[in-house]
Amino acid sequence: MALKLPIYMDHHATTPVDPEVLEAMLPYLTEVFGNAASRNHSFGWAAEEGVEKAREKIAQLAGCKPAEMVFTSGATESDNLAVKGVAWAYREKGNHIITCKIEHHAVLDSCKRLEKEGFEVTYLPVDKDGLVDPEDVRRAITERTILITIMYANNEIGTIHPIAEIGRIAKEKGILFHSDAVQAFGKIPCKVDDLNVDLMSMSAHKMYGPKGVGALYVRMGRPRVKLVPIIDGGGHEKGHRSGTLNVPGIVGFGKACEIAERVMAEEAMRLRSLRERLKKYLFGNLDYVHLNGHPEKRLPGNLNVSFEFVEGESILMSLNRDVALSSGSACTSTTLEPSYVIMALGVREERAHSSIRFGLGRGNTEEGVDYVATRVVESVRKLRIMSPLYEMVLQGVTLATS
Repeated sequence: MALKLPIYMDHHATTPVDPEVLEAMLPYLTEVFGNAASRNHSFGWAAEEGVEKAREKIAQLAGCKPAEMVFTSGATESDNLAVKGVAWAYREKGNHIITCKIEHHAVLDSCKRLEKEGFEVTYLPVDKDGLVDPEDVRRAITERTILITIMYANNEIGTIHPIAEIGRIAKEKGILFHSDAVQAFGKIPCKVDDLNVDLMSMSAHKMYGPKGVGALYVRMGRPRVKLVPIIDGGGHEKGHRSGTLNVPGIVGFGKACEIAERVMAEEAMRLRSLRERLKKYLFGNLDYVHLNGHPEKRLPGNLNVSFEFVEGESILMSLNRDVALSSGSACTSTTLEPSYVIMALGVREERAHSSIRFGLGRGNTEEGVDYVATRVVESVRKLRIMSPLYEMVLQGVTLATS
């Protein structure tokens, strides 16, 4: 069978809606169109039933009670609600927040906004592999600390942080712990009690569900988390998040979680195999290539590589007709600045500019991986011919590297 182009390998940015998800959603776009908050007729009852069944499926994948799931418009809103909602609810207790330098901008910018309101934020560094040291978290805690927020898996380099250990430290100190699990949820196990989290953000479109719907897990006991809502209105979602529920989206999210629970373990093994196949070809056919992120503690479908002496954007431009890749987060793809995530690993700016993120997913095959690997190698070789720095290295001139 002929290889179908273009090949999509940017699954950290978004994923296609699974056909089973679409099938589950369609009735709620046409026949079951009621408002889930309409409690006085059958159209509303049917919509509410669809929402609550989906809530159960999402909660099952997260290992929590259905009532602890708050629906949002997506991960950005979930992160904002978690960080700002906790900060505003507990500001009489303290004003200190601990986070990490490579968090998603939804968390970082929320923290920056809170700093303007008088909150203090500690931005922890990461090591060369992108890992937060739990002991750095412990050392950063003060009497005024009210929230720790560390992502589960990074959206650019795929590094999986030691969330369970950080969560234990938070519990020891009686501090609320939030994790942005958007890239991890549906790909690796994310049981809230195993991770020791009190709040956890997730999004449907990162796991083969629809765009425009997400959720925030909010622990109801031991401790019961208080939140100040960031959206005011009709008091939906037990007062946490006002607004008419996106019923079709929520139903699709629930179906996506049901599918993930069924295929996650097997799919993770398949993606690791494809990732290592891709990595082996790239590293075996090119010199001066570097892996960004932890070699083992990373998402199954993530590979982030720097190709020295070549601009990452130039590689993307040479491939974008038949291969979909990215040089970093989709939320910052309009800027020409080097990735702040790659820079946080302690590398030179030139290397950060040369990084490419490969995001493997359910639609990728060995044949497709081989095609992408071959095209990337061809592109890098052609671009390096035009690089005077690479020519100098070939002639034996030593350049500073990191």
